Amino acid sequence: MHSDVGRLWASRERPFPGAAEDAGACRTVDGDDLPELCRAIAEQEAIAEQPESPSARDGTAQPACP
Repeated sequence: MHSDVGRLWASRERPFPGAAEDAGACRTVDGDDLPELCRAIAEQEAIAEQPESPSARDGTAQPACP
């Protein structure tokens, strides 16, 4: 998607699994240009692929998404 101020946005059709969201994976990201948007998407996918962190298991993880 393209915002009215020119930023690019992307959102996954399917939400991440709960553990990935608890670890901070965000479904919707934005960037100033296509390379930045691609980096943001890759960062979220990498977070989602990581093994569950201790903070996610014990409930102290803080979501990074608004």
